Amino acid sequence: MAERSGTPTAPALVVETDSGSTVLTPDRDYHVGRDPLSDIVIDDDRVSWHHAVLHADSDHWTVADEGSTNGTYADGRRVDEGGVGPGSELRFGSRTDGPRALLSASPPPPAPPGPEPTGARGPNDAPADADADADADADADAAEPPDAPASTGAVEPPYAPAPTDGTERLSGVHAPAATGTFRRPTTVRPIPVRAVRIGRARDNDLVVDDLVVSRHHAELRVGTDGTFEIADLGSHNGTYLNGSPVTRAAVLPGDIVGVGHSAFCLVGDKLEVYVDTGEVSLDAQELTVTVDRGRKTLLDGVSFPVGEKSLLAVVGPSGAGKSTLLNALTGLRPADHGTVLYDGRDLYHDYAELRSRIGLVPQDDILHVQLTVRRALRYAARLRFPQDTAEPERRARVDEVIRELGLEQRADQHIHSLSGGQRKRVSVALELLTKPSLLFLDEPTSGLDPGMDRSVMHMLRGLADDGRTIVVVTHSVLSLDVCDRLLVLAPGGRIAYYGPPEDALGYFGFTQWPEAFEAFETDRERDWAGDYRASSFHRGYITDATARPPVPNADGVAAPVPPPKPQSWGAQLSTLVHRYATALSADRTFLVIMVALPFVMGAMARALAGSRLTAQSAMNALLILCVGGVLTGAANAVRELVKERAIYRRERAVGLSRSAYLMSKVVVLGTITVLQSVVLTLVALLGVDLGAPGGQGVFLPPLVEIVLAVALLSFTAMTLGLLVSALVRKEEVTMPLLVLLAIVQVVFCGALLELNVPGIQQLSWLVPARWAFAAMASTIELGRIVPGAMSSDALFRHSAGVWLLDMGMLIVLSLVFLYAVSRLLRRQEPAVMRE
Repeated sequence: MAERSGTPTAPALVVETDSGSTVLTPDRDYHVGRDPLSDIVIDDDRVSWHHAVLHADSDHWTVADEGSTNGTYADGRRVDEGGVGPGSELRFGSRTDGPRALLSASPPPPAPPGPEPTGARGPNDAPADADADADADADADAAEPPDAPASTGAVEPPYAPAPTDGTERLSGVHAPAATGTFRRPTTVRPIPVRAVRIGRARDNDLVVDDLVVSRHHAELRVGTDGTFEIADLGSHNGTYLNGSPVTRAAVLPGDIVGVGHSAFCLVGDKLEVYVDTGEVSLDAQELTVTVDRGRKTLLDGVSFPVGEKSLLAVVGPSGAGKSTLLNALTGLRPADHGTVLYDGRDLYHDYAELRSRIGLVPQDDILHVQLTVRRALRYAARLRFPQDTAEPERRARVDEVIRELGLEQRADQHIHSLSGGQRKRVSVALELLTKPSLLFLDEPTSGLDPGMDRSVMHMLRGLADDGRTIVVVTHSVLSLDVCDRLLVLAPGGRIAYYGPPEDALGYFGFTQWPEAFEAFETDRERDWAGDYRASSFHRGYITDATARPPVPNADGVAAPVPPPKPQSWGAQLSTLVHRYATALSADRTFLVIMVALPFVMGAMARALAGSRLTAQSAMNALLILCVGGVLTGAANAVRELVKERAIYRRERAVGLSRSAYLMSKVVVLGTITVLQSVVLTLVALLGVDLGAPGGQGVFLPPLVEIVLAVALLSFTAMTLGLLVSALVRKEEVTMPLLVLLAIVQVVFCGALLELNVPGIQQLSWLVPARWAFAAMASTIELGRIVPGAMSSDALFRHSAGVWLLDMGMLIVLSLVFLYAVSRLLRRQEPAVMRE
């Protein structure tokens, strides 16, 4: 390339791309493109053959686009030519996801041989606490000065300046001395001299290209005395200071401000920006979980490291503590002792912020199987992304995830028609919408054939290679060879093995996995954990890999903080109502039953009523209306909560409002139930002489009052069905309970038994059919049509007070049932989710 005349005074820079690093010296230009002869070669179809040029202009550097097809972007803005410097981010071919180049200050040349002044330290020397940071070998290696002179333009490996002391690091790490995980900043900017607004929109001072971030998320304000303050701008996913949610708080040097997947830290005279790209480590340290007041140990001192872009499989016999470990690693049920380090940060201490970076795919599908793949993912995106996210942005992210998991051919297929392996891909896709860095899966291959088992595990291998850390709990040992590490838990929650999968059977002395699992059961006296601690595997893969002191547990687990709500209550309710209505309308069996049931029950009542209600027909006709109202309401709701329990738990963990979820059921099922009850009553009584006194009801025409009573009965029965659904653990037991529920309504409604018996009378007050039957009897003055002891009930009197009492009690019972459902839903949630 041509040398330029003159001597620019611009500082030397280091430009880093995925393919390596290059030192830029001001005495020449540097060309970027796909051309193999370019100074900086980027092999990407979006990059032109000759794309851009970097050159020094007097005392600064500029980047100039060379007429590229897709453009050059500097710090989020498209440029034809613009100034750049240390901390600048360049993208080629796409503003959001084009190949990236980062500019940083070049290291000074190595000092000449000779004694150093006391206390002096070169920029690439190890910090004073290097022993404590032994794990940061990648950064330390990268900090080696290049052997070649700067004029060659090549630096291998990439340069990473070492921090000069503990404060010039991402000091939001809860215990900095206990971890070597201190990444170099993604971007370094001059310290702000005015307020800096942070958000997703392009008019912010700091643009965070992350869909979980609000358009205008937070503002870093500068006081007149040089102090700093972070203020949340009403964001949907929250702003965090040192792991805790804040609305407005002072920011001190070394504090970490968390916004979505990005963190900002004031260090010296710079603002360091760290972007969580997914390549994170995970360290479990002495995790212990006990129950029954410490009398039973489920997890006993479990410690192990998981490196970046790793796939860890956790296996072991039933009862070994695999699910307990999963809950401890995800923070859903924190360990009683020990901690989990998320890339060096205490997960339990900073859980409020870090939980959004963790994806969890439970064993049960977290999908509405009646929906298509694309529609299910779009509804999930509406719930998980901020309310100010535009529909095109959400759809683009959904399409991106569909492509990433190879679901293009099945995107418009209903989930219930997919194979087990494809369903699991959709569950993973749902979790990947928000780009989690850690992905946990509980028994993802359960029930799959060997081919599907291997397909799912290879999918997870690919996701890890793309830049995620993945932990999978499994009973299957068919595809352990695709994993980087294998953790085997012995009964009692102890580590029996941790290391490469291919060495596990040889370590145990078996040739087949069934032999190893059988040995766990038969040889219970063997100290599996003790044998492993004494082995070279423990030294090589745990002790040496985590050569640092454990994090102190003095602070304990931070108080649970409710998950942020990406959308307002009303927006969540709207999304849930639309999704639920869509799912129900796609369920043909439900539609047939929903339409047929009121007509069948109404026809039965019509046959009993004849042309007019008489002493022989009135009691039975009203009884059939009660039974029909109860069945239409309860049958609609009795399965709806138990069948969605896994979905609710997962969505609750990422910010779903419990009351919005419950209200969506009430709105959709209530609407359906009321419509059914109206059809039921009209089919039964339209045109029938009801025999009401003077042809009038208490307040309204008799037929209208009876329609209202049956509708309110059906609605109350629907809430009672939700209560049953929240109580049971398995969907299979709901149908027998529905039959029992209907029998109880018949017995205690007042049409078959005289209820003026102490004890029986009070018990009947809890039965919705009792009050609905009484309201209908009050409307037509049943005691006049059917004289006798049965019809002389005080609740059957034809008076305004009695009718209002009967109807009011149905409303009271509905509210009581709904409150009980809400409490039961809360009990089903882990403590960290409860409000």
